[in-house]
Amino acid sequence: MKLSDVGRRVAPLLVAAMAAAPAMGDVHSSSAYDMRMPDVRIPVITRLPDPDMSGMLPAAAQTDGLTEAWLMAQPAPEGDAEWQCLTEAIYFEARGESLEGQIAVAEVILNRVDSPLYPRTVCGVVKQRGGGGCQFSYACNGKVRMREKGAADLAGRIARAMLDGAPRLLTDGATHFHARAVRPNWSKRFARTATIGAHTFYRHPG
Repeated sequence: MKLSDVGRRVAPLLVAAMAAAPAMGDVHSSSAYDMRMPDVRIPVITRLPDPDMSGMLPAAAQTDGLTEAWLMAQPAPEGDAEWQCLTEAIYFEARGESLEGQIAVAEVILNRVDSPLYPRTVCGVVKQRGGGGCQFSYACNGKVRMREKGAADLAGRIARAMLDGAPRLLTDGATHFHARAVRPNWSKRFARTATIGAHTFYRHPG
C-alpha cells in the first residue's frame, strides 16, 4: 500500500477522535475529567484587641507597693467590721506617720491574723489583751472617735487596699512594733525587721 493511501485511511480516524474528545477549556465540565479540588475550609483568624493598660491595677497587683495617688483615686472606702477595726488601728496607732509608716502598722496586724499565735480576725487582734494591758494601746481607751476626717479617710483607704490583698513589702513579716522612744523587754528577743518613721518593727521568733 502506498504511503499516500495510508494517510487517506488514518486522517478520517484522527478527525473523528478529536471531535469526540472534549475541548481543553471544557475539561472540568465533563464527569470523565472531573478533577475539582476538595472543599477546604480556611479558618477565620480574629485578632484580639490589645489589652487596655491605661486602667489602674487592683490592690493585689501593686508589686511596687501602694501610692497615695492610687489610694486617692479609688472609690470612697467602706467595708465590714474587719475593715472598721483595721481603719481605727491605723488611725490611732499611726495617723501622724508617713504613708509607709501607716501601711507598716497594717502589715503587723494582718501578719498577726495569719499567725497561729494570735486571733484569726483583725478585730480579735487589735482588741486582744495580755500582759496586763491591750496589745494596741488605743483599744484600752474604750469607745473612740476618729475626729480628723482626712486622716480617717486615708486610714480607711489603706485598710481597704490591705484587706483586698495589697502586698506586704515593708516590714518583712513583722508581728510587733514600738515607738523608737521606748524599748520593751521583748524587743531584745525578737528579730528587728525595719525602722519606719517613729516605729521599729520586729518579727516574733519562729
